[in-house]
Amino acid sequence: MVRRHLAFGWWSLAVFTALGLVLEAAHGLKLGWYLDIASGTRRLSFTLAHAHGTLLGLVNIAFALSLGRARLSAVTAARASFALRAVTILLPLGFLLGGVAVYAGDPGFAIALVPPSGALLLVALVMVARAFSSRR
Repeated sequence: MVRRHLAFGWWSLAVFTALGLVLEAAHGLKLGWYLDIASGTRRLSFTLAHAHGTLLGLVNIAFALSLGRARLSAVTAARASFALRAVTILLPLGFLLGGVAVYAGDPGFAIALVPPSGALLLVALVMVARAFSSRR
């Protein structure tokens, strides 16, 4: 599990850093689909996808490095592991796809992935935090 999260975290950092570089290039090249006033929702959604994906890559690395010290049962560790990997994909994907099709200034329907993903992230973080807080 440690190796899986280290690899997943580092690959997430690579992918979402590449996305950030693409966004910087779109900004530098003054691409209208990204910089026009009407594209504000798209720009924000893409930026949020990049930022959340990068941060969640770091969270996966932190989780991997914490596993040896956390007092997690095998079941809880597996659930937290699954939740963190799912959130690392679904949360940025909701922002990214929500920015692809914008409707009258509102993000597309894929933005609906964000709230449940955020709740799942919170559940995983509480599971890990409780493992460090227990006095067992």
